[in-house]
Parts: sequence; structure tokens; C-alpha cells
Amino acid sequence: MLIPLGYLVVLLSVFGGFVLAGGHLGPLFQPTELLMIGGAGVGAFLASNNGKALKATFRIMPRLRRSKKYDKAMYMELMALQYKILAKIRRDGMLGVERDIDNPQESALFNEHPRVLADPMIVAFLTDYLRLMVSGSMDPMEIDELMLHEIEAFEQEAHVPIDAIHKVGDAMPAFGIVAAVMGVVKALSTADAGPEQMGVMIAHALVGTFLGILLGYGFIMPLASRIERQAKEAEKMLQCMRVTLLASLHGYAPQLAVEFGRKALHTADRPSFSELESYVREAKAGAGSA
Repeated sequence: MLIPLGYLVVLLSVFGGFVLAGGHLGPLFQPTELLMIGGAGVGAFLASNNGKALKATFRIMPRLRRSKKYDKAMYMELMALQYKILAKIRRDGMLGVERDIDNPQESALFNEHPRVLADPMIVAFLTDYLRLMVSGSMDPMEIDELMLHEIEAFEQEAHVPIDAIHKVGDAMPAFGIVAAVMGVVKALSTADAGPEQMGVMIAHALVGTFLGILLGYGFIMPLASRIERQAKEAEKMLQCMRVTLLASLHGYAPQLAVEFGRKALHTADRPSFSELESYVREAKAGAGSA
């Protein structure tokens, strides 16, 4: 919703201001300029990326419709699930959660938190490292190092479509200049054109520069920024799980371990200590009754 709204504000501000200043929209409609700029942008995008980057970019586009997947409620649900798992480990030993992590879709603990269960990234990260904890053959520092490597790999992979779109946005003003130069060449090559006709052709040529800048900074670059924000949110989710699991590996009680995870969150999404304590207490009561 925010992406169409932002685009609408850009269009109304630019073209509305132009009309209010006494301009006419007719001369700005230049399909050939759009063809040159857009075609050059698509061609540069295809030439500068391999098949993996192209697939990653097209795969990320449907996710732009979601406004905010990882919010405070999601973090609370994740930390409640982690508390239940860590409490079960503390009560029944590492082997007590073996069935839960081997088949999370059939686990009662995971099914109590459907939003978490519906996210493959969270489930895979959590179960993989719980499985390593159950094995008991790795030092906590080794597991932490492995988690850091996986988060770094995730960050690098997430930046592939960001970089691809960002570079196209950076190139659009230059392609606009190319289209403008082509229009000026066409105007100057018309030897029999009068001053009035020459002025119209040069004005049409300059529209290319305007369109290139508008498309680059008003439409394409915001998409790259939006994808980057979503990647940062997913990375913060991984960091939250990493800090919580690492605290548990160092012997902290489950309630303290989820407090470590709470401190890893951004202030906008971080629940207060009392909110988290109340939520975990409810989760503890629910786990006890179960």
C-alpha cells in the first residue's frame, strides 16, 4: 500500500507543481523518450546480472506488497516459542525437544505459534541450531561462529537484488541524458526547421533528462531501499534468535535468555521488559497446563 501511495505523491507533486506553475502536460508525453530510457535500463539490468541475480530480483518483487512482516507481535511470539523450547530443554534435557525440532509441523510447541511456523526462514534457523545443541558435540563459541557465518551469507544473498535494482536506478539519469542528446542531435540535423519548430524539438529532447531523473530517483531507487529495509528486518530476526540461543548455551535461564534476545531488537519493535515478562509468564502458564 505504501509503495503506490508514495508513487502517487511523487506524480502529484511533480506534475501538479508543473501545472500550477503554468506548464502544459502535453509536451511531457514522449513515448519514444520512454522507450529509449526504459529499454536501455532493462538492457543494462540484463547485461549486468547473471541468472541467479535475475531470479532473485523477480522472486523478491511479490514480497514488496507486505508492509511489515516482522513487527512487535511477531517478535513476542518468537520469544514465547523460544522460551517454551528452552524451558523444555531445561526440564527434560536436550533429547526432550528432539521430536519437536525434527518435525516442527507436527510439534505442539510450534503449532501454538502459527505465525512463526509459517515462516520457513525462522523455522529452519531455529531447528538447525537446536539440532546442533542437542548433538552436544560443539562448543558454544563454535555454534556462535557458525550462526554469524550463516547470517552474513543471508545478508550477502539478500543484497543481490538490492544492488541490481540500485544500479539500474543510478543509471537512469545517465540514460535520460542519452535520450536528450539523441533528441538534440535530431533537432540540429533538421536544417530547414524554423526557430519555433527547433525550440519545440529541443524542449521534447530535454524531457528525456527529466524522465531519466524522475524514473531513477522517484520510482526505481525507492524499490531498492524498500527491499533493503525488509532484508534488515529479516536479519534482525536472525540476530534475535542467535542471541537467545547463545545465552541459553552459556547457561542462562530461559527467561533471561529471551531477555538477551529482547535487547537485540530495534527500539521501534522491542517490547518493554514488563510486556515481555507478562507474555512469557502467559506462555509459561500455557506450557504448564499443556
